[in-house]
Amino acid sequence: MSVLSPDLGVDLGSASVVMYVAGRGIVLREPSLVIVRNDQSRECVAIGSEALEMLGRLPPDLVPVYPILQGVVADFEMTVLMIKYFLRLAIGVNRFGKPRAVVAIPAEVTEMERRAVEEAFRMAGFRYVHMVEAAVAAAHGSGLAVYEPQGNLVVDIGGGTTEVAVISMGSVVAGKSARQAGMAWDNAIVNYVKKKHNLLIGDRTAEQLKIDLGSAIPIPEARRTQVRGRDIVTGLPHTIELSSDEVFDALRDSAKQVLGLLTWTLERTPPELGADIMRNGIYLTGGSAQLPGMDQMLATELGLSVSTARNAMDCVALGCGYLATNIDLLGRIWRSHPLTE
Repeated sequence: MSVLSPDLGVDLGSASVVMYVAGRGIVLREPSLVIVRNDQSRECVAIGSEALEMLGRLPPDLVPVYPILQGVVADFEMTVLMIKYFLRLAIGVNRFGKPRAVVAIPAEVTEMERRAVEEAFRMAGFRYVHMVEAAVAAAHGSGLAVYEPQGNLVVDIGGGTTEVAVISMGSVVAGKSARQAGMAWDNAIVNYVKKKHNLLIGDRTAEQLKIDLGSAIPIPEARRTQVRGRDIVTGLPHTIELSSDEVFDALRDSAKQVLGLLTWTLERTPPELGADIMRNGIYLTGGSAQLPGMDQMLATELGLSVSTARNAMDCVALGCGYLATNIDLLGRIWRSHPLTE
């Protein structure tokens, strides 16, 4: 059956969906976004990259929908539609069998949220789903010795959630999850520019500012760029100049939140595993973990070595793909949540 319907690893993120197909690697990376008609029909107009191109330029009869928010299903109907569409892009139309999937979810989800993911994948055409915590998947994707008797501290910062976990012998020994990450950081920039400059900017502009000027530490030589938006007072288009120092100020609290999660987790880590972490350091994964200076800020505050994974953005998907290819390993992961066929 696996020949007819290949196993998949899926990073079901708030910002993007990444799919890994056994034997082929990562074959799909698409925005978690759907454009629908703003009426009772809720007809789907665009999904993924095509929808992202339309974002911010929509007429009144079309609205954007983010089916996955903070790592969980927010719009069930659109989630099913989106997964089905991405599955067809990843493996084509398969009339001979239904695929299996290993899907990453946040650690702190309710049973109802877990069941929503299961049902969405089932209705999208999957015959079996096994869910694993995102930090555990990221550890596998980073190439860490997950099943050895030693402590590894992984911080996965995605679009909707930040996951911190100490992993030893395939188990999450201590950890903390927060439903704020890259998308909340974009919103922080939007609010900063609105409050300080009376300028309303879109989410895509904020994300680009984060990429171009963002940093978790002050930049020695400040950079500046022009930002276009709508003046709140006059309602007219307006242009301002924004500096990297201002973007740092906007992101300061968000970066400190990651530090708070790490501190909370370290305080609850057994001494022997704490010694391992002092020796091995902290591993950062996820797209938002690539914010410049994040590793330096955490290392300075905690007095530990901090390194960003080489394929930080893909670690969760790579880990899910590895587990999908080696399905027997799933039984060795404590606190993972297998779902019956």
